[in-house]
Amino acid sequence: MTGSDAPEDAAGFAGEPDGFDRLWTPHRMAYIGGQDKPADDAAGEGCPFCRAPGLPDADGLVVARGEVAYVVLNLYPYNAGHALVCPYRHVADYTELTDAEVAEVAELTRTTMRVVRAVSAPHGFNLGMNQGQVAGAGIRAHLHQHVVPRWGGDANFLPIVARTRALPELLADTRDRLAAAWPGAAKE
Repeated sequence: MTGSDAPEDAAGFAGEPDGFDRLWTPHRMAYIGGQDKPADDAAGEGCPFCRAPGLPDADGLVVARGEVAYVVLNLYPYNAGHALVCPYRHVADYTELTDAEVAEVAELTRTTMRVVRAVSAPHGFNLGMNQGQVAGAGIRAHLHQHVVPRWGGDANFLPIVARTRALPELLADTRDRLAAAWPGAAKE
């Protein structure tokens, strides 16, 4: 690394050196500042989960589409391959899903796990939905199931002390690899 993306030597800072370099990730300020979050709970273009399916798959980071739900990469992932399974319908609460939506969200979650296993060989997964702001939902008005691949030793100091994730692959590249591995995807 060179220039502004290179780690800084802590010995050059005021105070007692702590032995740590500083890796600056200013792009994370967009997330911290609320960029891409809806201004309100309304359905439509202001909701990223309503907007994504209307874009070309690569632009919207859509991995796969079902009849009533779809799979999209998380724009601010916890780990590489962090996908979200969302109903197309703008609905906030799991209990408000139709039977067809429940079934397809479940099936897309299972298929996402299989595809991520085949592409990236994680050792495990975290699955979950944050229902409501108090439960940690960043976008509370449009339900989404997190599918987070995990590897032994994948936790490091960056999330703990710097509120930053180190991801080994660009989102567009991850989307392309997962979409190509999706069952029934056109093979080139």
